[in-house]
Amino acid sequence: MGFNSAICSILLFFFIALNSIYQSSAIETEASQTALLFVNTSEASAKEIPENLFGIFFEEINHAGAGGLWAELVSNRGFEAGGPNTPSNIDPWSIIGDDSSLIVSTERSSCFPRNKIVLRMEVLCDNEGTSICPAGGVGIYNPGFWGMTLATTNFKLVLVTHYISLGSMFVNGDLIVLDNIKEEKEVQIASHVSNWTKMEVLLQAQGTDAKSRLQLTTTRKGVIWFDQVSLMPTDTYKEHGFRSDLFEMLKDLKPGFIRFPGGCFVEGEWLRNAFRWKETVGPWEERPGHFGDVWQYWTDDGLGHFEFLQLAEDLGAAPVWVFNNGISHNDQVDTSNVLPFVQEILDGIEFARGDPQSKWGFLRAAMGHREPFDLKYVAVGNEDCGKKNYVGNYLKFYSAIKKAYPDIKIISNCDGSSKPLDHPADLYDYHIYTGANNMFSSASKFDQVSRNDPKAFVSEYAVNGNDAGKGSLLAALAEAGFVIGLERNCDAVEMASYAPLFVNTNDRNWNPDAIVFDSAQAYGTPSYWMQHFFRESNGATLLSSTLQANSSSSLIASAIVWQNSDNKKYLRIKVVNFGSDNVTLQIFIDGLELNSVPSFGLTKTELTSSNLMDENSFQMPKKVMPVKSSMEDAGGKVDIVLSPHSFTSFDLLMKSSSIRMVGSDNADSYFM
Repeated sequence: MGFNSAICSILLFFFIALNSIYQSSAIETEASQTALLFVNTSEASAKEIPENLFGIFFEEINHAGAGGLWAELVSNRGFEAGGPNTPSNIDPWSIIGDDSSLIVSTERSSCFPRNKIVLRMEVLCDNEGTSICPAGGVGIYNPGFWGMTLATTNFKLVLVTHYISLGSMFVNGDLIVLDNIKEEKEVQIASHVSNWTKMEVLLQAQGTDAKSRLQLTTTRKGVIWFDQVSLMPTDTYKEHGFRSDLFEMLKDLKPGFIRFPGGCFVEGEWLRNAFRWKETVGPWEERPGHFGDVWQYWTDDGLGHFEFLQLAEDLGAAPVWVFNNGISHNDQVDTSNVLPFVQEILDGIEFARGDPQSKWGFLRAAMGHREPFDLKYVAVGNEDCGKKNYVGNYLKFYSAIKKAYPDIKIISNCDGSSKPLDHPADLYDYHIYTGANNMFSSASKFDQVSRNDPKAFVSEYAVNGNDAGKGSLLAALAEAGFVIGLERNCDAVEMASYAPLFVNTNDRNWNPDAIVFDSAQAYGTPSYWMQHFFRESNGATLLSSTLQANSSSSLIASAIVWQNSDNKKYLRIKVVNFGSDNVTLQIFIDGLELNSVPSFGLTKTELTSSNLMDENSFQMPKKVMPVKSSMEDAGGKVDIVLSPHSFTSFDLLMKSSSIRMVGSDNADSYFM
């Protein structure tokens, strides 16, 4: 049905009360524009949106995992961060006492062959005799990642130790909070324990403080060795080790996929510091950890290959594994020598997907996951296209993986949006970091690209630079326009994710980010909330829509039909007004009958604020976030006024009729 007949169907004008008018250069803007949005509900013009179109990208950057999503509270738990040689730096561990009461050093005597450094503590004082230990004892403490946040919950303390003493030695495991409320547990170690012993203690903090610390102290003379000291809250998600509040923020996005573990973290400045999956599996005490030399911090790799796959499963998201292809920022393996790297990745896929009787599938099962993980996407490197050996190395990986796992989709680093790739791939990776205006105008980036394979994977997008601040409304609006463009081109774009996902406010290596946190709290930036508008898009139906406006360059819109868990179907219209004027929007829906829009069936959600550079913060975590409201009498004639600099969506509860959702064979799938 054409536009003229569409106008003759039903004209829906929705009214949005304008709460505030954006101030620009101290001049109040009161001009108003009119725009027409024509939505075609015919099945012939509709498109099926991929199930995994919108997802998330996790990189170990900004202490996103170590000291973030991974809930381990002890920093440098194995004393390995100072390097493999002794004496070594034990930061951030510190000493309680002075050199008259104890001597602390490091040595290479661990029972774990892959992480040999241990801490040796020689206690010179005692609880009796001429040299009495000070009240509270002597020992060491760990402040965690810029403080441990302890609340009235349980914590599991695990340590590996042995000692030599004239009698039984007692070590106090203390959770200390600043108001001097503490939980102290006395751990007795039998006399003359010459073998390493793993000990576990359940602690409970009796107060709450964000700058707490773990202390290990004693008042007994002797020599004691510590290795692999861990303190984990017991309330992690499903006891899988993920910090509950941060995990829930990810789950709220309803991601279709999760790309991991990087990013540049995968490459390393040098190959010796690249992420190597085999070093991150098995018992956590036996993982050597490594220095991430791109982002300049140590990780114990508690969040390893297994945990990333588990995270994807817990989120209900498809795992997308990015692996090193023999190339770092500064060195690379020649293609003639890359086959050992290829075998390492084949082993990593077997770990994820292999039968429990296979070598690496057996290890996965031993770690508690007998059934295979659903790994169907892998990316050969990160941002390596154009480097000398990339294409040659890529082809070795591609050939070997396709031979062993023909169903796995392989992602190339090379951009296929401008010209065809010169090598086979199922998807090509596209990254965009730019200013707000350019991001918004890039909504049309994929309008003219080929609809044949390979499809695009826009795995990293974000507004950065001065427009971004530390997460501004301006950045979120520009990104919203770009993402609507991706949605409208869902037949050319298979997946997309914002980057970076997390930042610990104490280690901001990259700016901005979607979720900001410290040891105690977290909030979403406007860019995080922008992604909520697309939570129902995965697997939905995209309707053909056309905007007509005097200044259409500041507007972009899309229309989808989505279905909730109760099988109710909704028409969602999303509109970004990137301009500084009010816009009166008239929406014409081809084929929509009057009685198909119940008076209670319209919900409006709006993301805007009084200033384009407004941000959220720990002090005002909800300053810029979506505001939802119901609109009554939606079946009649109502005016829509789009606020300046706003992102607005409208959900209309639909009645079933005679048009099916694309890709569905159910009689119940009719959406109009």
